[in-house]
Amino acid sequence: MSHATADKWIATTICEKIDAIGATSFRDDRDINGGDSIPQSIRTEIQISRELVVLLTPDSIERPWVLLEVGAAWGRRKDYRIVPVLCHVTFDAIPDIIEGKKAFHINDFDKYLAELKRRVKK
Repeated sequence: MSHATADKWIATTICEKIDAIGATSFRDDRDINGGDSIPQSIRTEIQISRELVVLLTPDSIERPWVLLEVGAAWGRRKDYRIVPVLCHVTFDAIPDIIEGKKAFHINDFDKYLAELKRRVKK
């Protein structure tokens, strides 16, 4: 889960919903222990995961860390899934690197969860 610190409550709620359908989520504030390298932990998680949910909000849209995480995910393999979730931003605010990705508005997040649930069951 890529998000700005200011959006922690929304990110927490999204991760809870992802976990509830049987997928596993990763959130830096919950899953990185004191003394761990934050950049290395995030890099490792992107390498072992199959997809990245990126929460795009007015606070996250230009955050260097969010863009760095999106870039790291984009640089993975062709079948790596990056899912933009928009909250209080429009579709034209999606960073260029992922503008061709199907995005979900936060009000339609249940549609993403349904898709994810089908992938988890496979």
